[in-house]
Amino acid sequence: MHVLEAAIDPDEAFTRALQAATLCEAFQITAAARTNQVAVRTVDDSISLTFGQLSQRVRRLTAGLAALGVRPGDTVAIMLTNRPEFHLVDLAVMHLGALPFSIYNTSAKTQIEYLFSDAANRIVITERAFVDRLVAVRDGGTQIDTIVVVDGAPDGTTSLEDVEAAGDPDFDFDATWSTVRPDDILTLIYTSGTTGPPKGVELTHHNLMSQLRALQQAMPTTPGGRFVSFLPSAHIGDRWGAHYGALITWGFTVTTCPVGGELLDVVAQVRPTVFQPVPRIWEKAKAKVEAQLEADPNPARRTLLRWALDIGIKKAQAGHANRSIGRIFDIRASVAAVLIGDRFRRMLGLDTIDWVLSGSAPTPRDVFDFFLAIGVPICEVWGMSETSLAITINPRDAIRYGTVGLPLPGIEVKVAEDGELLIRGATVMRGYRNKPEQTVEAMDADGWLHSGDIGTVDEDGYVRIVDRKKEIIINAAGKNMSPANIETWLRSSSPLIGQAACIGDGRLYNVALISLDPDTAAGRSASDPTVIAEVTAGVDLANSHLSRVEQIKKFRIVEDHWLPGSDELTPTMKIKRRNVTTKYAAQIDDLYLT
Repeated sequence: MHVLEAAIDPDEAFTRALQAATLCEAFQITAAARTNQVAVRTVDDSISLTFGQLSQRVRRLTAGLAALGVRPGDTVAIMLTNRPEFHLVDLAVMHLGALPFSIYNTSAKTQIEYLFSDAANRIVITERAFVDRLVAVRDGGTQIDTIVVVDGAPDGTTSLEDVEAAGDPDFDFDATWSTVRPDDILTLIYTSGTTGPPKGVELTHHNLMSQLRALQQAMPTTPGGRFVSFLPSAHIGDRWGAHYGALITWGFTVTTCPVGGELLDVVAQVRPTVFQPVPRIWEKAKAKVEAQLEADPNPARRTLLRWALDIGIKKAQAGHANRSIGRIFDIRASVAAVLIGDRFRRMLGLDTIDWVLSGSAPTPRDVFDFFLAIGVPICEVWGMSETSLAITINPRDAIRYGTVGLPLPGIEVKVAEDGELLIRGATVMRGYRNKPEQTVEAMDADGWLHSGDIGTVDEDGYVRIVDRKKEIIINAAGKNMSPANIETWLRSSSPLIGQAACIGDGRLYNVALISLDPDTAAGRSASDPTVIAEVTAGVDLANSHLSRVEQIKKFRIVEDHWLPGSDELTPTMKIKRRNVTTKYAAQIDDLYLT
């Protein structure tokens, strides 16, 4: 590791950044090579920092945090929305050799108290919107010495600007970050708590650098591109994609998407070169294209584009089945691709994309085929916080539908006797913070991490996920089923269905609780007969794709919208099954009694 003294060529910098020992070193290399390029910005450019400006502010803030008493190994909490200051704060804490960790903005007072007790942080950096909640946590007895606010300084808090200004001018920034070692903990990622209290995943610099190098081999990425940060920064997806990957290593310009902002509009403006939304966003993007297509005032053009899209989808489906599609069909499909490809990709802002990902849940088949038809192949990925995110990924030029792809270089995946997928490699976490027993339970003596996912590995090495080990439905007749698979079909069967929870463990048949999509169903009631009829049609369509035993026999539309971070969904839109079955116990019982 060494201190950089002069700027270097961006291409050379990218190669060197990938080989860096720590994320601190990688950032120093990237920032030195891209001084005048915009590093982070807001959608409206009200905040826009070049790499040079960001680097200088990191130096000042690092010194300021040191003056507050932050030392190597200390923890610093971050509670921010997607905004440029997150990257500044995280980088400064990292360069001190301390541990920045984020908490979900939807966290309740008791949840924050639990996390802060586990992390033992004395400082939290936040924004005005969350100050009252944090003050309540402090007043309730949790020791918080300093609350730093990035957009002002309400009573009892300190402004970020004051912290930056308070640093010792003789603070040796370069000597400080140069002492950070590969095996030092980089961050804590608290799991979303779908199966119990959150656990603090300890990830090292070596873990994440190994992840980035493996990803570059599997999915070559052109440096200097564009990225939209919209996932919660407390989730490994945004931290890995927007921060460690896009900003620090790839030297991208990162645009932060504000809370309440329309993501698809931001994507159309930014035209990212790498994009990694969850399946629900892909479903909304598909609906957006189809709605604009149907709204085309020119009937002839509308008919032509619809024909071209249908041909493209048929070719995608034929390709999945490995059938010979015939020369005439192939010519028609090529013509169709020219008609729809550029048009629809430009419409969505995906016309300059290197690659796109989808994870956290299976991508519905019709969505997958749609985007393949317009020249945007979705590469499904499987990952965990405990593995620095990605474990497997579908290569862009060798996608196999229904799988989550091949293990990244250097990562081993095997199937245990009970069907659980095990992972081993340099990206696997150091352990769970303050939880030695759970660490031993998750990681065996041979270094294999027990994923909790049931799956298979085919003869070519492609991995398929069946379901979570603890979420498999076993009905009264002993039939094993995947609720996630059933829920995917339900969500994709009707634009009105926002979320669905399948229930059936130990029961004679499956039922579902359905939450309406807040956008598509805006202004419509769950008790509206037309809404019930449309959802019924969607459930019938989903059932047509399921085996008899998997089918939904009854359902109930709930009044509440299930939003990320709610009682029913994690911030990354995974069903909190325990919460759902408890909260809606009466409705579930009624479905089985009537």
